Amino acid sequence: MTLSIEDLEGIARIEKDKRESFTYQINVCVAAGCLSCQSGVLKEAFEKEVSRRGWENWCSVKGVGCLGLCAAGPLISIQPDGTYYRGVGAPDVSEILESLGGAPIPRLDCASSRPFFEQQPKIVLENSGRIDPERIEDYIAEDGYKALYNALRMMRPSEVIEQVLASGLRGRGGAGFPTGVKWTAVAKASNGNKFVVCNADEGDPGAFMDRSILESDPHRVIEGMAVAAYAVGANTGFIYVRAEYPLAVQRVRTAISQARHLGVLGNNVFNSQFSFDINVRLGAGAFVCGEETALIASIEGRGGRPRPRPPFPAEFGLWGQPTLINNVETFANIPPIIRKGGKWFATIGTEKSKGTKVFALAGRVNNTGLIEVPMGTTLREIVFQIGGGIPGDRAFKAVQTGGPSGGCIPEQFLDMAVDYESLASVGSIMGSGGLIVMDDTSCMVDVAHFFMEFCMSESCGKCVPCRVGTSQIYHLLNRITKGEGKLSDLDMLEDLSDLLKNTSLCGLGQTAPNPIMSTLRYFRDEYVAHIEEKRCPAEACKIHEAREAV
Repeated sequence: MTLSIEDLEGIARIEKDKRESFTYQINVCVAAGCLSCQSGVLKEAFEKEVSRRGWENWCSVKGVGCLGLCAAGPLISIQPDGTYYRGVGAPDVSEILESLGGAPIPRLDCASSRPFFEQQPKIVLENSGRIDPERIEDYIAEDGYKALYNALRMMRPSEVIEQVLASGLRGRGGAGFPTGVKWTAVAKASNGNKFVVCNADEGDPGAFMDRSILESDPHRVIEGMAVAAYAVGANTGFIYVRAEYPLAVQRVRTAISQARHLGVLGNNVFNSQFSFDINVRLGAGAFVCGEETALIASIEGRGGRPRPRPPFPAEFGLWGQPTLINNVETFANIPPIIRKGGKWFATIGTEKSKGTKVFALAGRVNNTGLIEVPMGTTLREIVFQIGGGIPGDRAFKAVQTGGPSGGCIPEQFLDMAVDYESLASVGSIMGSGGLIVMDDTSCMVDVAHFFMEFCMSESCGKCVPCRVGTSQIYHLLNRITKGEGKLSDLDMLEDLSDLLKNTSLCGLGQTAPNPIMSTLRYFRDEYVAHIEEKRCPAEACKIHEAREAV
């Protein structure tokens, strides 16, 4: 099937007319978090009760992607009222339907979490919680695939790249490299076939941004990849996704099949000379495969181990061919940039960090879940306004950004704007977007110990600094948490951290010391208390357990 713009607009019109024919629409979250709380059963209960009442032409029930407030599932939203309900179960269905048109049900209402929903100007997540991720028609009704049409029919490849450059978009996978610069390098490469790869190998503890985007709005990522392929001259794409994300894998495969059937993937897309298709590759859960050269090796069927760079994948990537690699969130930003223009995107955020950032907000915070905020939003706004503060009104202690490769940021920086440069200045990184809040019950030595254990176990072992260094740091931290450390161990931790940072082969080893270096910088007194006083100030780790046992 070859799709025209008239066909696209016709599908959108039919879908919008269908939506407008209903007085009420009940959106039930069917992303992984809520499904684990039986939201699938809840959706069926709504459908049965609506049918029993004969309300099929008056009230629509739709499964949608992530509504954000993941810890409060199952979540539903009722439109056009804008009401959000949390912790909904099948026994609540009749009461909710009876309340339509009246006041919200207090015991279910998310009124106390209203700032969570209202203080997020969304770009990447604009469709999440609004569309059915398994229906391409629902995506098209939200301007889906218009960016691809505009790129193919109205722009030269170089003009597409110009818009990405003008946007100031930086890669959302961690390093923050300018996206347009990377696209330019691949476009200029002249040898052989080219590939576009979407890195969905999200392995940070506490991070679920990419998983949620793929579960909630898979066509958005597919469209972003297709636009990128046109811009750089590729005709084959791969989505490399963790096998531990079965729902994301299923919905991506469904979306690819629908896109092929409709003709927005395949040969001569929109009656152009452009042909592009996407394949899915499953990762076995190795954290190191988030590094682009290790990911390439895994797709090729080899062990997921990084190689020295240069040459970079833009010159020598998949099967030795020029390869563009961006992560899920980066590709999800592309359709709105092409629709609305790079200058529009550049008006959001800070001078050097443009647009918004999706975070997985987790840890000791009332409103845990998926959020999207403009670059430059302060940590205080994220934790205390959107996040709703610390449970039990306990004292805030630190927030860790960037997963196991990030740093722990203390209270003194709560009013710091979150962007690439600011985070780097205090010893942390943006990373892919994990954001873990800690209160005064968290032992910072134990936090460093946990993340170093993770990095040690995930090291591929190819280079000595990472293979041996992470192990040595882990054992030093283990000794300190048990009350067996010496003050000289702190100097050794700093020396080893510096060695890892400057001599490891890839980003895993280079950033693994960040939790240690930042906790030594801001919470050194806790290390000293463990060593000299044989106690844990937070009463949380092995020393405290041993004292309690005595």
